Amino acid sequence: MTKNIVIFGEVLFDHFPDGQKILGGAPFNVAWHLQAFKAHPLLISRVGNDAEGGQIMLSMAEWGMKTTGIQRDQLHPTGRVVVNFNQGEPSYDIVADSAWDFIDADLLPEIPGNYLLYHGSLALRSEQSKATLVKLTEQKSAECFVDVNFRPPWVKSKLVSDLKKGAKWIKVNEQELTGFLNTNIDRVETGFFENTLLESILITYGCNGAQIITRDGFQFQVCPEPDINVMDTVGAGDAFSSVFLLGLLNQWPIEKIMQRASEFANAIVGIRGAVSTNKNFYQKFINSWGLAA
Repeated sequence: MTKNIVIFGEVLFDHFPDGQKILGGAPFNVAWHLQAFKAHPLLISRVGNDAEGGQIMLSMAEWGMKTTGIQRDQLHPTGRVVVNFNQGEPSYDIVADSAWDFIDADLLPEIPGNYLLYHGSLALRSEQSKATLVKLTEQKSAECFVDVNFRPPWVKSKLVSDLKKGAKWIKVNEQELTGFLNTNIDRVETGFFENTLLESILITYGCNGAQIITRDGFQFQVCPEPDINVMDTVGAGDAFSSVFLLGLLNQWPIEKIMQRASEFANAIVGIRGAVSTNKNFYQKFINSWGLAA
């Protein structure tokens, strides 16, 4: 690998209908997977000075993750999301004014040079975290992967144009493409890249797989394996993003990136929640993909 990777955004607990509580947040999930795949990301976020915040710090340390980018908030609680399901599809009630809404630019750790920056859209719902991200992107030249996670009511029209500005890769699902970006596949092919620095757009279709379209018109689509075991679909997109980033870091061909990202997302939907604490879960991919120890 030739780059470092920095992940910016929310860290929280997903609360499931059966009372189970699982660590989550798209940036956290992506960072967790990348650590398991030996990419050693720097996660920048903020948690409360409470029991759940302490649990996050401990879990990260036990997983071998860097904790230097995690700020502790004395006023605001660790984030939480209430997850419900409708015909197998998750919905999310995201609690406002959580610690990750107040990521402080003055407390940013030393940022490594030559880095790939991943961030989602949800952490930009607050002005303070948004300003911190701007400072982060201005510190050094960074190639940005933007993972769109539009969750009503945290959708602002100006955010759409802001997300495209400066991004090299952008990931959306089909609903976000048509409903929030106000475009479709035909328009992506003819004009989506105009007046942007975008190199590629990645579109996920749930059980129908994912597609990538590049600035030069190249397209490639992957579909899930038939008859995969589905426990729940929470975190499937995050799993896809993590391996896409891993592929960029390792300079895999785009077809291989897409195939491996789909393979890993298929495995994630077979477990409860968005990540696994079982290192053996990741080891088969490490072996198959020839990742360095």
